[in-house]
Formats: sequence, C-alpha cells, structure tokens
Amino acid sequence: MGDPAPVKTVVHQWVEDCRQGQHPRMICRLKSGWVVMGEAQFVKGYCLLLPDPVVGHLNLLSLAQRQQALLDATRLGDALLALTPAARINYEILGNQEPALHIHVCPRYDDEPAQLRTRPIFFYDWDAAPRFDAGRDGALMAAIRAMLQESP
Repeated sequence: MGDPAPVKTVVHQWVEDCRQGQHPRMICRLKSGWVVMGEAQFVKGYCLLLPDPVVGHLNLLSLAQRQQALLDATRLGDALLALTPAARINYEILGNQEPALHIHVCPRYDDEPAQLRTRPIFFYDWDAAPRFDAGRDGALMAAIRAMLQESP
C-alpha cells in the first residue's frame, strides 16, 4: 500500500518551510505534523494540520498515524472552540487540488452569511477573503500554540 512517486505540492513546501522554522503562518509542531494558519482567513482562526512526513492521502498512514493525525486535528479544534466564539468546528480532508494529506480545521460562526453558514468552506470566495496578517492574527496564533503545547 505504498505511496506512488509523490508529486511535489505546496504542502511539501510548507512542511519543509516549517521544518526550517521559515513558514510565516506556522503555529507549532504536534506529534503528527505542523499547525499553520490559513493564508485566506475567510473565517477567523482557519487553520491547517500538515502531517509530517507528507503522504498522498489519509489511507497511506498506519492506523496509529491516522489516530494521531485525527487526534491532533481535534485538539486544534478544541483550542479554537476555547479561543474564539465559534459555534462548532468543521474538519475537511480533500486533497483534490493539492494531492498531499492536509486537514482543514475551520471554526464556524453563527454570524456567517446565511448562504454560507452550513456549506463547506470551499464555497467562500477565497480570493476576496482577508489574507493572513501577523499583526492581526499573531495573538490568536500564540494562544493556540500555548494551549496545544500545555497538553499532550
């Protein structure tokens, strides 16, 4: 069940940047991989979990690796629920545009536009979304990091 010759994706580049401490949206390292803020902040606190090492999709991980990745994603979701006024967290794993495993962790808010509130995040206009801004998003990043690093 090996991964065929992997295609280099933006996920590969982001993981390498995180390893080098050079990813501008990196929050922290967890057991399964890296937590980064999304480049488009269409909802406050949108993050991704980038498994390290990079694999093509979830089914290429061992059972233990799958469990760890999903546990880490839900720990990130718990932190976002505690730190934002989110009503719930959506978890999305697609891999169609970037054929490398990455987990979208999306806080969802009661005050989102009605036509988007119950739809997947990909219905948002990503080009029109506010871009990540270290000045605006830095305090939330630090709070997420602190919460994730204080518990296993």
